Amino acid sequence: MKLAGLLVVAAAAVSGPAHTAPRTETAVLAGGCFWGMESVFEHVKGVTDVVSGFAGGAAADASYDRVSSEGTGHAEAVRITYDPAQVSYAQLLQVYFAVAHDPTQINRQGPDVGPSYRSAIFPQNGSQAAQARSFINKLTAGHVFKKPIATKIESGGFYPAEAYHQDYARKHPWEPYIVFNDQPKVAALKRQYPSLFKA
Repeated sequence: MKLAGLLVVAAAAVSGPAHTAPRTETAVLAGGCFWGMESVFEHVKGVTDVVSGFAGGAAADASYDRVSSEGTGHAEAVRITYDPAQVSYAQLLQVYFAVAHDPTQINRQGPDVGPSYRSAIFPQNGSQAAQARSFINKLTAGHVFKKPIATKIESGGFYPAEAYHQDYARKHPWEPYIVFNDQPKVAALKRQYPSLFKA
């Protein structure tokens, strides 16, 4: 079974109850440079807002210059606001593991190296924590990836990054970094999960 198919199975196995009342929830995920993560999740149906920022460290150190020193304990992350009646947390995890980043890389993603580029999930409640643990366990048991999954489940607050980082990929579509590292992820989302993709 292909990666996408195995992820669908994992997502179905950990999905929580369906919600009928309109409301929003948030998810915080880290997986390399937040520009690409933000760009991917902005194209997921049911997602109403994505903010680039930092998670896992102290508020006083939550600035790009300090986090880039790799000594603050933060990870570049995105805060995703979504409608659980349209997209589940499990489906967000599915996109996260399948196209948003490589969960087998330790403290890096592509050309970006350091602990601030680590793969980490920051659950916002007990249900998300349980789903994240279950999802990782099922992917591991199913040998979905050739290498061990490096993704950690962590705690910590989320702090928005500076304004110039927000919507960076959308505002700079022809920048080489975006073209080579981020646009292929959005294309993969559209190709692998057309029912979840929004233009």
